Amino acid sequence: MKLLARCAVAVSLLIVAGCAGDTAADDGTVTISFLSYNYGTPDIGGQGTQELLDAFHAAHPEITVKPEGVAVKDVLTKLRTDTAAGSPPDVAQIGWSKMAEAYANLPIVPLPDIAGPEWQPHVAGMSPEIMKATAVDGVNKAMPYTMSVPVTYYNADLFTAAGLDPARPPKTMAELKEAGLKLSAAGGNGIYIGVVETGKSDFLTQSLIGSNGGSLVGPDGSVTVDQPAAVEALAGVQDLVKSGAMPGIKADEALSLFSAGKLGALITSTAFLAAAEKAAQGSFDLRTTGFPAYGDKPARPTYSGAGLAVLAKDEAKQKAAWELVKFLTSEQGFTIITKKIGYLPLRPAIVTDPKYLADYFASDDRLKPSLDQLPTVAPYTAFPGKRANEAVVALQDEAVEPIVLRGADPAKTLGEVAGKIRTMTSG
Repeated sequence: MKLLARCAVAVSLLIVAGCAGDTAADDGTVTISFLSYNYGTPDIGGQGTQELLDAFHAAHPEITVKPEGVAVKDVLTKLRTDTAAGSPPDVAQIGWSKMAEAYANLPIVPLPDIAGPEWQPHVAGMSPEIMKATAVDGVNKAMPYTMSVPVTYYNADLFTAAGLDPARPPKTMAELKEAGLKLSAAGGNGIYIGVVETGKSDFLTQSLIGSNGGSLVGPDGSVTVDQPAAVEALAGVQDLVKSGAMPGIKADEALSLFSAGKLGALITSTAFLAAAEKAAQGSFDLRTTGFPAYGDKPARPTYSGAGLAVLAKDEAKQKAAWELVKFLTSEQGFTIITKKIGYLPLRPAIVTDPKYLADYFASDDRLKPSLDQLPTVAPYTAFPGKRANEAVVALQDEAVEPIVLRGADPAKTLGEVAGKIRTMTSG
């Protein structure tokens, strides 16, 4: 009797309860666990992830996936706890801001080692820029999965009401401030850069600092978050708040404000697109443009999102885990990811392929600004050492939030936090 017939299977045929064991069965069936911060959420991310898993089960009835949802900020803690208990998930969705610490502390099995000769054929159609940016010493230990480049969403109706031309959205930080002031004066609550967000990711912090010519970490591995370009970038966001061009609120509040049609522009992940489209339907004219530049410096946005890492111990589970990773990052997988969740299709050919996303992009080009910036995307920069994510949390909580929302002195605050991060990441 097949393993699936012996288990109590949920409606989705994916969540298995009461099974005698999770190892591969004699009849060739296998059960693997999947930790995902999108899974189980009531939003579009959760719905899209469920659709991905349903499609995988239809294609691979011999593999049963046991998904588990966990908040994005708790992913590393959960993985550490499960690993210490001897039961890490077989596959995990890990945010890029947490990946360096995960590599240093968790038993992640490099995907090329599992895939063997299937690796190169599978990744051949992936975005070369993303594959290069996410490699560690030339090896993609984890597979790029739900990826985003920050995009500027804007309410064209509020732009028109404020005397702005919605056909000419802000392209630079100076133009963004000017637009924010006009929007605020017209009752549109200005613009918002979602740099203070609950997930504790620093992808927008890096996007701002990198576009201003700075970095969090120098080429030699030294912490450079207190250097002039970084200080200037965060001081500029603070100025937006002080001037009234940007409301002094956290990103979650800004998302709600924009969804209600009460915020002129919002810079955040492309993952917000599906929710923004739903909110705007019948209410306001939603449009997008790229990440703004600092004067004539080229914009250098950093990607956000997550990769898929395999922690499976035995060979049968590793092979099943590879099948899951392979499907989730296939043409069909990225079609679901883009249509249902709003992350970028990391297989460029499917954008114009009528079997996949050609019709989608023909009818809705609001992801195009992010796709256009993909060739110049800056790699995510991780702090060195085993406490890399802890350093990110310190940066966001003790520097970015106080500077942006509470008027803390940018140079002094970044200097203090940089000193703490140097101590934290040394040795």
